[in-house]
Amino acid sequence: MTHRIAVIQGHPDVSPCHLGHALADAYISGAIEKGHQVREVVVAEIDFPIVRSKAEWELDDVPESIRLAQDTIRWASHVLILHPLWLGSMPALLKAFLEQVFRPGFALTRRDGRWERLLRGRSAHVVVTMGMPALVFRWFFFAHGVRSLVRNVLRISGFSPVRTTLVGSVENAGNRHRQKWLTRMRREGQFAR
Repeated sequence: MTHRIAVIQGHPDVSPCHLGHALADAYISGAIEKGHQVREVVVAEIDFPIVRSKAEWELDDVPESIRLAQDTIRWASHVLILHPLWLGSMPALLKAFLEQVFRPGFALTRRDGRWERLLRGRSAHVVVTMGMPALVFRWFFFAHGVRSLVRNVLRISGFSPVRTTLVGSVENAGNRHRQKWLTRMRREGQFAR
């Protein structure tokens, strides 16, 4: 079975030296090898304003650059979100992007007094790189920033299943550690689910 995959690269620095960019490239290569269709959204390359009020979030027009990202997510059957861990969560630029994208009428809508999840039928995978060991983030810090993205953005919008992968100790990782993760991400792209 082939998928339509949206890869959302959430690193705020477009410099290719970051492991997150290499992981995204490996995933995309693996996906294309297996015949999946892939579209990439590089958040750091998009110009958009920050939402500053409830009224803006609910009533203002969605910027064209964000509308294109929404179209990509609607098109996808599977969404991969990659980002580094900054201060226990996603970088501010990615959060601002998600606040623009997941507006009323895109992810959720109210019908007959009930909330309807508009992104049902899609799966997601969140990959987070970090300097600390992943086990420390998961068990000592309870992976709260990642859990918030999964629970309060993706699942509430209808994504299911949602998987997470934590890539720890990246700052001091040697080539062997890096190659292990690149191989794994290429395989993840081939067998997107």
